[in-house]
Amino acid sequence: MTAKLIDGKSVAADLDARVAAAAAQLENLLGRKPGLAVVLIGDDPASEVYVRNKVRRAEAAGMESTAIRKPAAISQAEVIEIVEQLNANPAVDGILVQMPLPDHINAAAVINRIDPDKDVDGLTAISAGRLLGGEAGLRPCTPAGCVLLAERAMGDLTGKSVLVIGRSILVGKPAALLFLEKDCTVTMAHSRTRNLPELARQADILVAAVGRPEMIQGDWIKPGACVLDVGINRIDAPEGGDGKTRLVGDVAFAAAAERAGWITPVPGGIGPMTIAMLLRNTITAAARRAGLETAEIL
Repeated sequence: MTAKLIDGKSVAADLDARVAAAAAQLENLLGRKPGLAVVLIGDDPASEVYVRNKVRRAEAAGMESTAIRKPAAISQAEVIEIVEQLNANPAVDGILVQMPLPDHINAAAVINRIDPDKDVDGLTAISAGRLLGGEAGLRPCTPAGCVLLAERAMGDLTGKSVLVIGRSILVGKPAALLFLEKDCTVTMAHSRTRNLPELARQADILVAAVGRPEMIQGDWIKPGACVLDVGINRIDAPEGGDGKTRLVGDVAFAAAAERAGWITPVPGGIGPMTIAMLLRNTITAAARRAGLETAEIL
């Protein structure tokens, strides 16, 4: 392996520490702790783990964190009412509705009722519009984490060529816009893009967010490139193993690591950054409500 491993856990821990210091400053200014509310509908085991981790990390950073759990049978109108109550609650700076929602609930209708100034997942249509228009706002957590890791690895990103493979509204599209904000030259691609390997070989930074296990092969990587693997795919363990599954990314890690300059592992790369950026967004939201710019405290 020649690539330097980008340790998302370490960067996330450093960011959590800065968030904790900012939370203490804001508590003095606001007379209360910054507040994060997470809404969980149903009993999906993975969602329960995610929510528990978010609450634990927020509390460890000195925030007031509340998890609102409701049964899957709840109506869409009742979920929207919960969101509206949180919008009106002055002690809540950030609101997150955990996905996925039950099939009978329109997720977009719920998300878009969140006050965009409390939209710490950066998923409302207004938040997306602010990002597209280059206006101040809360940015989606996972793609924002990708940009931060790229900066930690490469420094100034001005003029870097970026290939984003994946066009979801959760990662691919906002990632492209966030790298554009850093004055990168961005190309968006997806599973149906022609000549994808050739495009990949030209990228200084490759963001893999297509959701296909080990789709991006090692010889697709430009020598010295920064590879950010957002994919989390569970596959069967190698034949002859103990029958368990294992997690892999969208990039064939071992082969890619022989050519890349920097690469994120799966797990332990992008994943830890998502919650770290969520907490930073909560601090940003609280700071703006206090009339401060985030740069003054983070």
